[in-house]
Amino acid sequence: MSDERKIQEILARYVRATDRRDGRTQGALFTDDAVVQSLSKTGPDSYEPVAPPLVGGAAVAYAVDNYMAPHPEGGSSHHVTTDHIIEVDGDQAHMNAQFIVFRVQGAARPANGWPAGTFGAQGTVQPIESGYYDTDLRRIDGEWKIVGHRILLDLPYVVPGV
Repeated sequence: MSDERKIQEILARYVRATDRRDGRTQGALFTDDAVVQSLSKTGPDSYEPVAPPLVGGAAVAYAVDNYMAPHPEGGSSHHVTTDHIIEVDGDQAHMNAQFIVFRVQGAARPANGWPAGTFGAQGTVQPIESGYYDTDLRRIDGEWKIVGHRILLDLPYVVPGV
């Protein structure tokens, strides 16, 4: 597998761990000194921090496990990433990818079953976030790890207490 594909797979594992609220898996993608920063767009090419940065994979794992709201009954999220731009220079790499996050909410099955004539998916899918992941990686002992990760949000983002 090419380095570019391995790097793209790191982001695929990252978003799947986010959707599953799996801090252990997501944290393992980062180095112990990785810096993760979420930023909200304030102008055409400007951003401001949403919260203080997270440092290290353990902090990322803790944040996923303790700060992300659990999905409601029948609900989930689904991240889609596109247009990955990947540059590899030896054991260093940079990736920039667009993302959209969808909120998925399945309809509750009626106690007496679905009415006659009901067909297809029951529920809603709604886009709730978009932006870019801007990520620096380093190859360590043959494995790519995230050393810097900036989540560049297109919309204002509020973190209570920050």
